[in-house]
Amino acid sequence: MTRRPSSSIVASPVLIGAVTVLVTIVAVFLAYNANQGLPFVPNLEVKVLASNASAVGRGAEVREGGIRIGFVREVRTRALEDGTAAAEIHAVLEAEEHSIPVDTTFTIRPRSPLGLKYLEMARGTAAETAQQDHVFPVDQTIRPVEFDDVARIYDAPTRRGIQRGLQGFGTALAGRGTYLNQAIEELPRLLRHLEPVARTLAAHETQLGRFFSELGDAARIVAPLADEQSDFFTQAGLTFEALSRAPESLKATIERTHPALQAGIESFPVQRPFLTDSAALAREMQPVARELRPALPELNSALERGIPVTRRSVGFYDDLQPALVSLRDLMEDPGTGIALRGLTASVSSLQPQLRYLGPYQTVCNYWTYFFTFLGEHVSQEGPYGYSQRAAIKSVGQQTNSPGSMGAAHPANGVGYQEASRFRGDPVHLHATPYNAAIDELGNADCENGQRGYPRRLARFSEPELAGEPFDIVTDPHIPGNQGPTYTGIPRVPEGQTFTREPETGAVHP
Repeated sequence: MTRRPSSSIVASPVLIGAVTVLVTIVAVFLAYNANQGLPFVPNLEVKVLASNASAVGRGAEVREGGIRIGFVREVRTRALEDGTAAAEIHAVLEAEEHSIPVDTTFTIRPRSPLGLKYLEMARGTAAETAQQDHVFPVDQTIRPVEFDDVARIYDAPTRRGIQRGLQGFGTALAGRGTYLNQAIEELPRLLRHLEPVARTLAAHETQLGRFFSELGDAARIVAPLADEQSDFFTQAGLTFEALSRAPESLKATIERTHPALQAGIESFPVQRPFLTDSAALAREMQPVARELRPALPELNSALERGIPVTRRSVGFYDDLQPALVSLRDLMEDPGTGIALRGLTASVSSLQPQLRYLGPYQTVCNYWTYFFTFLGEHVSQEGPYGYSQRAAIKSVGQQTNSPGSMGAAHPANGVGYQEASRFRGDPVHLHATPYNAAIDELGNADCENGQRGYPRRLARFSEPELAGEPFDIVTDPHIPGNQGPTYTGIPRVPEGQTFTREPETGAVHP
């Protein structure tokens, strides 16, 4: 008796092919519709109202705690009951009905610096939950303040000031590693000496608080003479400014002060008879003082004007007391001295940076040019905003090519292969750091972007290499001044100190 052989699924090529095609179609379908929601996953469609969609577009993600839980199907404009318009964002959430509280809030956040946005959901705590097509009102959608919103509140002079400030702050620490290391190295010694000083100031016997209280009393006493004191300090400032112009003469005066004081000590006993006679003269002058009585009306008028001022001064002293108390607390804080010394070190380190970097903006206006080109660089419009423009660059084949690894010498156009000209001309090294903005006298020499493409400018390189001349550019400066840029000025503004070279350049007033 013969037995019929049993059939197997792998024995049918047609069935295997059909199953394979079916699996492929299902996989393609799922991949194509993955951004619209997966099958067999419950979806909850809601509408989120916002005063401004802020570039949230179709296909944008909805996240909760950083995890994607949905997407934006579309964005429409909707008229509200008060007559204003709002953006209606149709969101599809991977959630079941009655799982999202109605007090849930949404925040429009940036996904990247190039303009992409997404919705961040913060689940609420209300007992009532959202159903299909639930509408979340405008007051539950948060739109954070963005950088361009902040920038629009400033006028043009303020924006230029912010630009100069950002330029200074952005370059403040560039190349300052040595100074930071020196500051960290000196801090232990500073703290070691600062500790006994702070302990002495904080001691009860020092009575530092009483010092500031007495200082407040002294300020209250001398307040009526504020105008005279202001004039005194003004005149004293002029005097000291004049003395500072002749330091050698001031030094000679100090050296001769001791002999003068010694002479005064020796002459005081001789002056006593003169002083005795002066006292007698003052007693004789008393009748003359009585004659001043007719002048009292004028003096009374002055006193009448001074009394209200004095009364108002009491309130001023009361207002001044919290400031003096705060000043006392500040002086008692051990960190105050450290902060002041750190600020002094920062200013000393920042000053040479500003002398060198200042003309790049004040004379050549490079900072504004940078942002002009930056706006063009990110102006490529895409489906979700704007993206960066990019281009593929290639070079021809030559010895020591910048497009290959293992160069032993600078790119010098040696060994160039004509067959690769479609990829670019021969390449020569151009490395010119610290391009100038001014010359040594402060005249405009805006070299960056204005000096063309020199063939050879390398004073310190070898004249020849393997029989080939070094046709490269390494010098940062070329002969002659390039002048200002299109929006620049012919020289450094009046009163601005400057230097052409970083750190080592001569400082000009």
